[in-house]
Amino acid sequence: MTALQPARHEPPDGRGEPPDGPAERSPAPSPSPPSGEGAGGGFGGGGRQSRGIVVARVPFPVVDEISRHCLDEGQPETVHIEVHLPGRVDPARLRTAFHRALARHPRILMRQAPVRWWHRRYIWQLTAAPDVDPVDFPPPGPDALARARRRALDACPPLDASPPVRLEVIEGAGGGTVLLLTLHHTALDGPACLRVLATAAELYGGAANPPGPSPVRAAGPGTERPQADDQPGAGKRLSRPARIAADTGRAPQGGRSGNGMFLAELAIPARPPRTPGRAAPYTVNDQLLVATWLMVARWNRLHAPAGPHRTAGAPAAAPVVLTMPLDDRPRGAEMPIGNGTRLVSVGFGPEERRDAGPLTADPPDPDAVARLLRRTAARTRALKAAPPGRQLGLAATVLTAPVVPVGLRGAMTRALRTAAAPWTSTTLLSNIGRIPYPLDFGDAGRPTAVWFSAPARMPRGLTVTTVSVSGRIQLALRWSPALLDDAAGARLGALFRSSLAATSWTPPPAGGASR
Repeated sequence: MTALQPARHEPPDGRGEPPDGPAERSPAPSPSPPSGEGAGGGFGGGGRQSRGIVVARVPFPVVDEISRHCLDEGQPETVHIEVHLPGRVDPARLRTAFHRALARHPRILMRQAPVRWWHRRYIWQLTAAPDVDPVDFPPPGPDALARARRRALDACPPLDASPPVRLEVIEGAGGGTVLLLTLHHTALDGPACLRVLATAAELYGGAANPPGPSPVRAAGPGTERPQADDQPGAGKRLSRPARIAADTGRAPQGGRSGNGMFLAELAIPARPPRTPGRAAPYTVNDQLLVATWLMVARWNRLHAPAGPHRTAGAPAAAPVVLTMPLDDRPRGAEMPIGNGTRLVSVGFGPEERRDAGPLTADPPDPDAVARLLRRTAARTRALKAAPPGRQLGLAATVLTAPVVPVGLRGAMTRALRTAAAPWTSTTLLSNIGRIPYPLDFGDAGRPTAVWFSAPARMPRGLTVTTVSVSGRIQLALRWSPALLDDAAGARLGALFRSSLAATSWTPPPAGGASR
């Protein structure tokens, strides 16, 4: 890990107070949005305005502090959200709507207070108005979207300017519009920023954008219970999770920072019909978890080193472990803004290793996939039924207690993160599911496609993010250039496509049994 990274700038606080002082709160006046398309302009939202008045001071929560300690300019901590609209937006109306949405959710109007290593806390300063205009309209052109995507993967909005969000509006050649949001993941997550965008859509289009009901997973029978040996470490020595094999033939990256990304639109795999009074055997989320396992296992088998001791179809020695974010926040206007998801691990045990041969065949064996789907459904049902715990566990809570200065806590955090790297999960799957808001932008229409992507730091080096829009799955693979190049990322994306298709249910022939 790198040394403690400061924010991009450290302008004077203007208040003469250390950031570990008591929080101050006062009513937040609504920011006045800049008028007209000409306000700002240029990449990054158009330069500094006068710094907003501080209306509250909030200590960093645990997740924010851990992220802040481990910032690395070579691996930008950005979340990218890409919304495709069929029509054109009016620039002045959109800018005004977005600024008013920021006022409706004032927790997003934050910047990091200047900090020194001896301070006991990192502090968010909540401001009455933005320090910078976050809305930008880059020059149109055939590669405008590609350049905006590259900025989203390479350049974080600064933490010392409110808000730590950038909205780029790209006009498409066919008459549509792409809204590309980039947010600093130290400050907030994708669902929180999507909530703000839903408010902007409501203010822009003039129609209510209430969230739809969250899907409820029915209780009751329908899946087998996970066996004790399904769980990592149950009655045996823990095994280090498998790592995704690097592509040894990848093109030289030349010290490139940022991430690579692959985007695709996939069909939602079929599932068996639900039996009345019983839970569905498995969900689309379970199918996505299985598809991710299959992708990793098949990729690693293809890239395993050749040698006299390698046996075809031999099970992998290390288990695949997937990290999965869960978000329990309400989706209405009262949704807390910040980093609100908690992370759980889905471990795959000895059955998967015993079935490695048929599961990693081309195509995977349908019966083996069906067994894997049932076991995965049992695991995720148990995880979701468990009472919520701390977002990053007890160790992170203890590590961020303001007992010693942030400089020492940061050094300890980075040292422990380095030591724990071999035990980090194989990869992260973030399934946003169905977008809970209409995102109706009036005459510009509703989204035809939405993509999210999460940062891909080493040692995982890969994240998988999925969203469901209009009956299709929008897939984003994002990877570290230390692991893959663009050609390898595209091959990995093709493996995910075929792996997801392998989870699709097929109706049984007359008088037969289906998987």
